[in-house]
Amino acid sequence: MKTPDSARPAAAPPVSAAEGPRRGAPLSLAAWKQFLAVARPYWLGEQKGQAWTLLVLLLALMLVETRLAVLLNEQAGEMTSALAGREGGRFWQAVRACLLVLAFAVPVYALYYFMRDLFANQWRRWLTGRFLDGYLRERTYYSLGADGAIDNPDQRISEDINSFTGRSIHFLLVFIGALMQLVAFSAVLWSISQLLVGVLVVYALAGTVGALYLFGNPLIRLNFWQLRREADFRFNLMRLRENAESIAFYRGESQERARIDASFDGVFRNFARLIRKQCALNVFQRGFSQLTLVLPGMILAERVLAGEMEVGRAVQAAGAFTAVLGAVGVIVDNFESLSRFVAGIERLQALARLVLPDAGGVPGAAATAAKAPRIQTLPAAHLRLDRLTLHPPQSDRVLVRELSLALRPGDALLITGESGCGKSSLLRAIAGLWCHGSGTIHRPALDQFFFLPQQPYLQAGTLRSQLAYPSPDSPLDDAALLEILDQVQLPRLAERVGGLEAVQDWEKLLSVGEQQRLAFARVLVHGPAIVVLDEATSALDSGSEAALYARLRDSGATLVSIAHRAAVLRHHTHVLHLMGEGRWESMEAGAYAFDGAAGRVRGSAGRPADIAA
Repeated sequence: MKTPDSARPAAAPPVSAAEGPRRGAPLSLAAWKQFLAVARPYWLGEQKGQAWTLLVLLLALMLVETRLAVLLNEQAGEMTSALAGREGGRFWQAVRACLLVLAFAVPVYALYYFMRDLFANQWRRWLTGRFLDGYLRERTYYSLGADGAIDNPDQRISEDINSFTGRSIHFLLVFIGALMQLVAFSAVLWSISQLLVGVLVVYALAGTVGALYLFGNPLIRLNFWQLRREADFRFNLMRLRENAESIAFYRGESQERARIDASFDGVFRNFARLIRKQCALNVFQRGFSQLTLVLPGMILAERVLAGEMEVGRAVQAAGAFTAVLGAVGVIVDNFESLSRFVAGIERLQALARLVLPDAGGVPGAAATAAKAPRIQTLPAAHLRLDRLTLHPPQSDRVLVRELSLALRPGDALLITGESGCGKSSLLRAIAGLWCHGSGTIHRPALDQFFFLPQQPYLQAGTLRSQLAYPSPDSPLDDAALLEILDQVQLPRLAERVGGLEAVQDWEKLLSVGEQQRLAFARVLVHGPAIVVLDEATSALDSGSEAALYARLRDSGATLVSIAHRAAVLRHHTHVLHLMGEGRWESMEAGAYAFDGAAGRVRGSAGRPADIAA
């Protein structure tokens, strides 16, 4: 059942306690645990063969690339020494060696980055599928929105997973590559100058500790909130697009602009703080890296000037120094990206705890069940409510108290009452969407139900797929489908749109009344045992409404309806009148009048009529 706007949050929900703005150091134990919780299933699950094969291939390419980089550095030193000594033969021999190394290095470099991106893309496909399975299982996507448990889960699945897999592979290879580079070039550097190695270790440690202390916590916190506020801004723009017609009728552009401006102001202000902090980090990083141009020369200058070392050997040492410093200073060089990565991990792990059963949390509606009593649902041949008490999510307000009734096959129950008394909420409870309260709902399997909301959902696809929804296809042939369209008073629809295989923007092409007729056609295609209608004929004229209700009654289905028109009363056998504050009364349809003079069958308000013997 589609949730009406009144039941959806007007803006992205607040951050839950489970994912509050608790920030740790970028490489803290907590961040590492969060990373492992999300990443581990891919590396140890059914895809582990492919994952480890791709990783081993990438490591082999990195080893080759590192060895080729060492050879290029050696030949660069040879060329410099040859030029300084005016040795032509030696120089051209070094040039030929460089070109030979480059002939291998260039394709290895290209293949490495191709395999890296391919690996990240494969991981993203698997992880997205895993999150989508949990997000759609047991209608968790609905419970997350109703409970306000987390903000923008769609953005976390579409963008944060892409960022997580891409950056995970990137940083994994960066750190492994740095280790290889450290080993390869440290040997070169140690053979030239042990003093240079000592200076390098002290310099790198000082830079890394300084970066963590000065920039770690603030950058992660600011990046976390930037991701959230960007998502909120996008959410408000999406609401404007989805509700464009209603806003245009209301002429609500100024109010929408104020809301969008407020959300963008949060984006702007947080990003202003972020770029100021990043500017300070850039100054630190630039100074840290640029000093490497001077330090090797300062330390080796005396030996070169004294003739104890060739100029080319000093150039080779400077290259090795830069390479080793890049390896040990990898955290400093990648600090900005690391802070965004850790912020994204926190958002993804917060979603994983809610939708994945093995991610350290309880998925979906089960999380709510662990905290508070819930309505119990039991299988049964017919629909029956036993002492049902219903609350809205995140509220102690009682919508319905101690409701008991039962429906026989072929009965038709009309639910009436003032707006906001809990009519649609009761239907959500029957559908299993709301479980906040107590009591028991006995019902057949949900595949025997069909729910018709006031505003039908029309997916992108063919006219045939609209009729078959939510099934992927219908066993009925074209003639039967066209006959059903005729029965719901859409006899020329297929001809008008170009046939059953026509693809259109159905929400824009069809009026609301035509959309409601099409929803009735879906019921006739599926032939369910129980049909639940939430003001499903509100846009139809009285004649069309009567004809469609009569068709449903002729099918033998049990009906549960919400309606406000007196004309629909004759299509129902019983009435449930909700009076607010949890009070209710039930009676046969003949004893009820829409003017409010309801004749109770027996007892006082809140006592059931004998709907089923």
